[in-house]
Amino acid sequence: MAGTARRPLLVLLLVAGAAAVAESKAYAPVDRVLLNCGSTTDGLDGDGRKWVADTNDNSWLSDSGKSSLMMAADKMDNGLPSTIPYMSARVFTTEAVYNFTVNPHDRHWVRLHFYPSSYNGLPPEGFHFSVSTSTGLTLLRNFSVFTYAKALSQAFIIREFSLPPTAAGYLSITFTPMPVGNDTYAFVNGIEVISMPDIFADPATTVGFADQTVDIAGTALQTMYRFNVGGSYIPPANDSGLTRHWYDDTPYVLGPTMGVTYKAGPHFQLKYPSDIAEYAAPPEVYLGTRSMGSDPRLNQNYNLTWTMAVDSNFTYVARLHFCELLLSRPNQRAFDIYVNNKTAQSDADVIGMTTEKGVPMYRDFAVSVSDEGGDESMWVALHPSVALRPQFYDAILNGLEVFKLNDSDGNLAGPNPDPSRLLANAELGAGDDAARRGNGNMGTVMGGTAGGAAALGLLAAICVVWYQEKKSKEMAAGGGSHTSGWLPLYHSHTSGKSSGHLAANLAGMCRHFSFADIKVATKNFSESLVIGVGGFGKVYRGVVDGDVKVAIKRANPSSEQGVHEFQTEVEMLSKLRHRHLVSLIGFCEDAGEMILVYDYMEHGTLREHLYMGGKPPLSWRHRLDICIGAARGLHYLHTGAKYTIIHRDVKTTNILVDGDWVAKVSDFGLSKSGPTTVNQTHVSTMVKGSFGYLDPEYFRRQQLTDKSDVYSFGVVLFEVLLARPALDPALPREKVSLADYALMCQRNGTLTEVVDPAIRDEIAPECLKKFADTAEKCLGEQGIERPSMGDVLWNLEFAMQLQDTFEGGGSCGGRRAAGEGSGSGAAGRSAAAAAAESASGLQPSNSNGSTASVTTLETSSTTRPHEACVIVEEPNDEVANSAAFSQLVRPTGR
Repeated sequence: MAGTARRPLLVLLLVAGAAAVAESKAYAPVDRVLLNCGSTTDGLDGDGRKWVADTNDNSWLSDSGKSSLMMAADKMDNGLPSTIPYMSARVFTTEAVYNFTVNPHDRHWVRLHFYPSSYNGLPPEGFHFSVSTSTGLTLLRNFSVFTYAKALSQAFIIREFSLPPTAAGYLSITFTPMPVGNDTYAFVNGIEVISMPDIFADPATTVGFADQTVDIAGTALQTMYRFNVGGSYIPPANDSGLTRHWYDDTPYVLGPTMGVTYKAGPHFQLKYPSDIAEYAAPPEVYLGTRSMGSDPRLNQNYNLTWTMAVDSNFTYVARLHFCELLLSRPNQRAFDIYVNNKTAQSDADVIGMTTEKGVPMYRDFAVSVSDEGGDESMWVALHPSVALRPQFYDAILNGLEVFKLNDSDGNLAGPNPDPSRLLANAELGAGDDAARRGNGNMGTVMGGTAGGAAALGLLAAICVVWYQEKKSKEMAAGGGSHTSGWLPLYHSHTSGKSSGHLAANLAGMCRHFSFADIKVATKNFSESLVIGVGGFGKVYRGVVDGDVKVAIKRANPSSEQGVHEFQTEVEMLSKLRHRHLVSLIGFCEDAGEMILVYDYMEHGTLREHLYMGGKPPLSWRHRLDICIGAARGLHYLHTGAKYTIIHRDVKTTNILVDGDWVAKVSDFGLSKSGPTTVNQTHVSTMVKGSFGYLDPEYFRRQQLTDKSDVYSFGVVLFEVLLARPALDPALPREKVSLADYALMCQRNGTLTEVVDPAIRDEIAPECLKKFADTAEKCLGEQGIERPSMGDVLWNLEFAMQLQDTFEGGGSCGGRRAAGEGSGSGAAGRSAAAAAAESASGLQPSNSNGSTASVTTLETSSTTRPHEACVIVEEPNDEVANSAAFSQLVRPTGR
């Protein structure tokens, strides 16, 4: 049976390779109120939804807002998805009530949006408050947005609740400030009240008692987790009319065996059994799945498991979504479902329950979580049924949701996390001082972190953090509370000495430091050696081997970046070696730690030398030289390996400068492998990156290409030219976005007026024109309109030649070295021939995906680009074909 089961299923998996397109009927809500609190104007958020100012109707606030204050956030975090609704707030010093007229027959979503900033000088840590409803529910109690955001490294917090119908036809939401010292403040940035279909009408089966159920129809629920299992992030605009976020489940799959993922074919049709089934989840959830794989022996020896942190002493409902995409007969695939190590359903057979493939369905299971065991978590596991002896020993899951039910007192509120204890446990007694440093000045991060890459709030809700089960148990034992809520959490099971984050082949790629070595190098993580804080964690200056300066990046257990970023960084940098890529010296994963050791970048980040760093401004030649170096590094990523490597977070904090002023691209935690076949033009993936640098086409379509890096680099070029941030909310509306403002000035012919005054008189007019035209083309609305990184590099080098001519400089022996231009079509092109081309047009390139790598040999750090000798090498098969790239080439096969 085992031998015959393997091959047919594998064939089916291969047949189901392409994504299907299907539509379902979208729900049209009767009630739909999106309040932009504390604002006087309406506006659209990043998802195109309209928010109305809460001043439009005096009836929304019980006292017409007279006892509250309308305030603006003092600064904007780059992790915010948009200014609306987060940059304005309604602040309360006494109890305040929002009133909403609602349809008495419908359930309603209530979503509360919070941005933990200071408002008119009021510190964010001073806001503690409770939130309750007129129906007797307590949604939040003594809630501190600042504490949650700090513990979870989030830019903002969303709380989503589903409330049962209110017969009175109105719903009131009360904000009650709680005293903290001499401060008594509450606040809210945005409120959503939206009617929803009754997708909770049926009772949930009680886990462990198949003949008992829990009635959830009249219960209030809080959304804790919502996963598109085996698929990428689904934004609210792509939901089935219910405007929900569906997240990637990968961070929650426990253990090294994560199964395989696949999608339905392009003509696959879903067959919804009812209207409610159409609303339960969007088609994309049902058209993709995670299965255990095609090896029956392996599958019988492990469980496909997801684990999530929750609050104790509540009842939870786990909703499992299924849709059979491959098989068509009963008993071809049957499996057991376990929730918190108890049998929820035996011998589950999707075809047996739906009678045919392509029929979406879901099952609800209720389980109580107490604090007796000290492990406040929720486990969902699948295992092939042995009793039924199915044709394939396998299990599948398409979607997973976890909801918290209100207790007998109508309470849904959990405890605040304890960030001081969390950080103290992680930083060997660094304690409150370390916690106070929190997310410090990201502009000062050096040595390969440079700010990290915050997941985009709109499309990822900045809700992914690394969570360690071991540390959770330690905190529970110590009396500390943990974090929970509608927050995807990275989970890493740790035991013994090694965390096991890296596979054996990866662990052997570069030097392994013991934790004792790291403590010595950083003087036991002395705060005096901290040189920056990023999304991954703190960065320390250190010394190894007696006199070698290094930068040591240590993962924060509450960081939004975690195991996958750690693995990707080691995979990338241990195999990709280039003068303009930051060098990884080694790593440490002892005692549950995730630590990376890099060459020390003496001069820090490019951004520090442009603004916000307090350092003397760089000369124009110096800036241009750094841009050329960064372009060489990115061009190598795009063409130097077997498959394109897309950085996905190009920005000035991720361009570092070493002691010799050589530019190096850093932070590969979000990097992805590009298309791997001739017919593939992009990689479909959830949007990640940094607000202000994101490719708008990638943002809209979730289709990543190397041109996404080109767009981000275009923002960097204008950032270098104007010496201002990619986003500056303090400026007038038309100037907030650097990309939009620079393009407007470029097209109006006023760009010279806004160039950084420190360099305005240094730039040759022809050089400025070439540089600006290159940056403009990088910012093309569509990827096809943008040049390749090789073209960008060629044009920047040509701009340097124009600058040299202006200053009376010469060229290397009166000619360009053969191949200069990094193999992008510039080989053999003389300076004279290049000059004959239009100064405003980008040069043609070889865009056929050439795999030739480019090595630049320079005589010194101050060597000008035209003095460099460039040689084109054949691709390094050992690097390109290494097992290190197996997950990049075949990301769904683990």
